[in-house]
Amino acid sequence: MIDIMQQEEILTAIGKIIPKKLFVYAIGGTAMMLRSIKNSTFDVDFVFDNEIDRSHFILALKRLGAKEADTKTVYWLKGNMPIMLEFENCRFDLFMNKIISSRFSEKMKERASQIHEFGNLIVKVADPHDILIMKSVTSRAKDLSDIINIINKNPINWSIIIEEVKKQVALGSERAILTLGEKLERLSNQKAIAVPRVVLDEFWKLLEGQIQEKKEDSRRKEKR
Repeated sequence: MIDIMQQEEILTAIGKIIPKKLFVYAIGGTAMMLRSIKNSTFDVDFVFDNEIDRSHFILALKRLGAKEADTKTVYWLKGNMPIMLEFENCRFDLFMNKIISSRFSEKMKERASQIHEFGNLIVKVADPHDILIMKSVTSRAKDLSDIINIINKNPINWSIIIEEVKKQVALGSERAILTLGEKLERLSNQKAIAVPRVVLDEFWKLLEGQIQEKKEDSRRKEKR
């Protein structure tokens, strides 16, 4: 685990090594630390726009002593896996636009308005709404805890959440509505978070529409 000061030390060291200005998006626990939502993390998660930037970042990590890690031991054989490198106290997960079953959409990039500079490394921090959506795709206990903290420590515009979840489905993440809706319903029932009933109802209405659309697609294919 690393705290915010240790994370900044590593990022500053990387910013001194990379040869030119490099922009990257912070997600997950890294973004939560930079937004003062949590105090420490083991996974340092970044999303890149292109392979050249990711290659420069990987070379910098290796110069600092990071070793390549086996992605399959963490993510098994899920799609859109990151390249992973690790130090003794933390691991870097480096994604390319897609994060397992989510996509870092253009709207997500626009909302990443908080910026931190570490020499040549420019870190754009994912918006709490988008961290919440990406946290919903796993079943880890720590991600449920993070969802609770995000909702309880930030004003949530549920319209942004609903519109982005619909966008994720359009981009190919078919389970986006189900995974987030189920977690919000469960945590709301446990009184861990407060979600307006109208929001939960909207999730199930969207899911119903998605199921109906798949049935109609299936019927159309049968008629061909």
